[in-house]
Order: sequence, then C-alpha cells, then structure tokens
Amino acid sequence: MAASLIWALSFGLIKRYLGDYDPLAVASLRLAVSALAFAPWLRRQHLPAALIRHALVLGAVQFGLMYVLYISAYAYLPAYAVAVFTIFTPLYVVTGDDLMRRRFSWRHGVAALLAVAGAAIIVYRASVAADAWKGILLLQAANLCFAAGQLGYRRLYRRLVGEVEGGRRVVVSEPTVLGWMYLGALLVSAAAALLFSDGSRLAFSNVSIVVLLYLGLLPTAAGFYLWNKGAARTRSGRLAAGNNLKIPLAVLCAWLLFGETAHYLRVLIGLAVIVFAMLVADDRQPDNAKTALTDTASQA
Repeated sequence: MAASLIWALSFGLIKRYLGDYDPLAVASLRLAVSALAFAPWLRRQHLPAALIRHALVLGAVQFGLMYVLYISAYAYLPAYAVAVFTIFTPLYVVTGDDLMRRRFSWRHGVAALLAVAGAAIIVYRASVAADAWKGILLLQAANLCFAAGQLGYRRLYRRLVGEVEGGRRVVVSEPTVLGWMYLGALLVSAAAALLFSDGSRLAFSNVSIVVLLYLGLLPTAAGFYLWNKGAARTRSGRLAAGNNLKIPLAVLCAWLLFGETAHYLRVLIGLAVIVFAMLVADDRQPDNAKTALTDTASQA
C-alpha cells in the first residue's frame, strides 16, 4: 500500500516536468539515483558471489529491462493505451506463481481477474489503432519482467529463510540485496540510454533535475524496495491484486495535485473492485515464510 501511494504521485510529475526529455535517459538517471542511495549497504555485508549474481540479474529484469520496454512502448501507443495494457500484470503474477508451485488456486485467479477489471474500469477510454501491436507486445514484455521480478524476489527470500552456514543461520540485509538489484537495473538501462537516447533531449533544467532526484529516491528506490519487501511476505493473490492499486491512486493525485479531470464515479468503482479483489485473494491461510532477511535500515 505504501509503495502504491508513493508511485501514485510520480505519474503527474513525469507528465508535467519530464515529458519533453529523452525517456531512456530519464529512466537511467532515476535508477542511477536509486543505486547511489543503496550503495552504502553494499559495503556493510559481504554476500556470496552466487547471491550477488542472482540479485544483479533479478534487478536487471524487474527494474532495468522493465523500464526500457515500458518506455519504448510510448512510441507506438498513446498514454491512455499504455495504462490500459499494463493492467494484466496480476494475471502474470498468479499464473507464474501457480506454475512454479505446480498447482492452481481459484481464489488467486479470481482476484487477479477482478484487479484487472477494476483497473480497466478506470483507464479504459477507447480502442487503439490496429497497427499498435508493437507497443502492446512491448508492454506485455514489461509486465512479464515486473511480475517475474516480484516472484523471483519472493522465491529468493524464501530460499534464504533456510540457509545455514557454519551451523548458524545466515542473516542477509534486504537493503544490501536491493542495492545489488538496483545496480543490475542501472547497467541495463544505462546501456539502452547510451545506445538509443536522443542527444537533443538531454538538457535538463534545474526543476527537472530536482524532480529526477525525487523520483529516484522515493518512487524508484523506496517504492521498489517497499514493494519487494511486501511481496516477499504476502500471498501471491493479494500481491497480484495490489499491482493495480496504483492506478486509482494515481488518478486521485492527478485530480487533487495537478488539476486533471477524470470520470470520478468510474474511478471510485474501479478502486472498490480492486480492494474487493485483495479481500478475495486473502484466503487466510498461514504464510510459511519466516523473516530471514533482516532490514538493517534502522541501524544506519
């Protein structure tokens, strides 16, 4: 919930202050700020080389590749269509989780479908052109990357729960793991920016730099950290439904802070459907995961 609230404000900020700049450069700079914010934790704990490689790949997929694919889709789709075709992430989350567990949960499937329906009520406006298939495919690839990253982090968290070294339990700092993930994401996004950025759209103003710093520190660094932290500790159905909670919250921010207008009743109905989806997903079964990754942020 906290991550969704943080992300909600970023949509309006990007549209107002960063819309004229190269999107790949914007994504890369945001991730650079996030990587720097978590860099101090990289020195606080020495992680096994295998775990570092795992975190780098996970971050490259969930954050870096996802950003590159997501932003590239804007070349083929209008903004409202991008919103429409990002609502399928819950389906990818529950499907991926069921495949990994080799079982099917009807509650999780219903919750994901309800979350998609709730978000669709909010963002749907009209059909897109027939030649927009490239943008649709890029967005679905981005959704798959984000869903795979969430599930991958949950699986990593659960694997570390039982790790014992030298007869004692290994305690791994979550900020350290996320720090390596942000570094992996930065490597991917920076490579894309160096290869494909438009050099004529890189002259950032002072205001845009402040907005980039904010986006890098809060929606990207804190937002993804909180989201993955919650994803590791919640059931897949609720996680899937929660993926679309940011859509109505973003619309509310656009109303209250940026003076935009929308179909108020439709947003409220969509929000109610998403909240209901999260309730459906909560099957009250105990979560077997125990806290093994220790958040050392409070010890800084």
